[in-house]
Amino acid sequence: MAVGTLVRKSARELARLIRTRAVRPVEVLDAHVEVIEALNPKLNAIVTLAVEQARDGARRAEAAVMNNEPLGSMHGLPIGVKDVTTTAGIRTTFGSPLYKDFVPTEDAEAVRRLKAAGAIVLAKTNTPEFACGANTNNVLFGLTRNPWNSALSPAGSSGGSAAAVAAGMLPAAQGTDFGCSIRVPAAFCGIVGIRATPGLTPSHPLALAWDPGQVHGPLARDAEDAALMLDAIVGFSRISPISVAPPWASALAELERREDIKGLRIAYVSDIAGIGVESEIDSICRGAASALEKLGAQVEEIEFEAGEGRAPYQTWRGFWMVGQQYQRLNQIEQFGPTLRASVEAGLKLTAIDFAAAERTRQHLFQRFRELFERYDVLLTPAAPVKPYPVEMSFPDRINGRKFENYIDWIAPGYLITLVSLPAATAPAGLSQDGLPIGMQIVAPRFEEPLILRVARQIHRGSNVGWPPIAAEQQNAA
Repeated sequence: MAVGTLVRKSARELARLIRTRAVRPVEVLDAHVEVIEALNPKLNAIVTLAVEQARDGARRAEAAVMNNEPLGSMHGLPIGVKDVTTTAGIRTTFGSPLYKDFVPTEDAEAVRRLKAAGAIVLAKTNTPEFACGANTNNVLFGLTRNPWNSALSPAGSSGGSAAAVAAGMLPAAQGTDFGCSIRVPAAFCGIVGIRATPGLTPSHPLALAWDPGQVHGPLARDAEDAALMLDAIVGFSRISPISVAPPWASALAELERREDIKGLRIAYVSDIAGIGVESEIDSICRGAASALEKLGAQVEEIEFEAGEGRAPYQTWRGFWMVGQQYQRLNQIEQFGPTLRASVEAGLKLTAIDFAAAERTRQHLFQRFRELFERYDVLLTPAAPVKPYPVEMSFPDRINGRKFENYIDWIAPGYLITLVSLPAATAPAGLSQDGLPIGMQIVAPRFEEPLILRVARQIHRGSNVGWPPIAAEQQNAA
């Protein structure tokens, strides 16, 4: 099967073709390696390739198929893993010079589960230093570029994973999300990403084992592929003290079981953070929400603002940064400026700051709880701004008004993190200058199948296809 044909297929279809012996795992691997060799020099999404290890894995996967052995749901699929997630025998740098030659001996639990499902780790994807930053850039590997326009950022911190999947270099990739690190890169790159309910995807090894903030999750080209990868990662584990089992057996099976969204009560909010939103983004997202009425959903635009959570999130994030870097605090002078500033801000906080933040956080959670007594799903723009120049660390203003804090532009994402709710991003449409605009879909805890069901319909109605760089590659192939 031609390279251009293979890399355009969904992860689900590739897994089916491998399972039915219509295509060999090595063929699938080599097709993606060929695209990586062509496109990665332009995008810098992948920082470490493990081709020989992956090819060995593909050969073993083929032997399993030919010997009629039991096969996992992702059998033979090459994937990317974010470079802050440890991979046994494959370099993991955390985007930091401190770990430039570090090769772990143990997989992170999320990676172990993906391998158990049959996935093959082909690549490590770029990230800012220790995932600290909403632009994907570090001193080891440099900038990652957006496949829709290489002069623009894919956002962060899972920008490498998002760019690689969007460009067709990988059928799916793993990311992590604390503030918005799966959701905004997915929005900027025109794909689907989901942050699951904390506890569903074990974060081991993590410096803060009881932390509900950072979660592992998939970046994929559609909701069904995201569900496929999510199914491989979720589930109870004794290795994590906050681990829980999902109340559903399979997110993908739930999607396949029910196609429609008839009768769903959906609320649309333009600006949940109180920071503003670009008018074109709001217009596209509002239109995508309204279009769901034609599919039988009840859609209502409402006023709902959670901006009071911005300061508590800053406090929580500060403590989190100190906890994450606790064993490296004596090396703080060697941190990059963004990471160092974040840790130093955390070191200035007090127990009173934390108590006040938790009080507001609890109040905010109850407001969301009350919202979800009236509505099944909340829709809101995933990001208030479009992809920005790749050289910028972050956008500093919106609609001419300067942000109060440098991470306020990702507040629509981190406010959902603050209250421990699950959320996904799906493409809602294209801007006039041809850039993808993402919608954030939020629902109560453990409603991931519902979130992905709505994400599927939004994506289908968006007419957001492949980025220009992928089209150029296919024509060349």
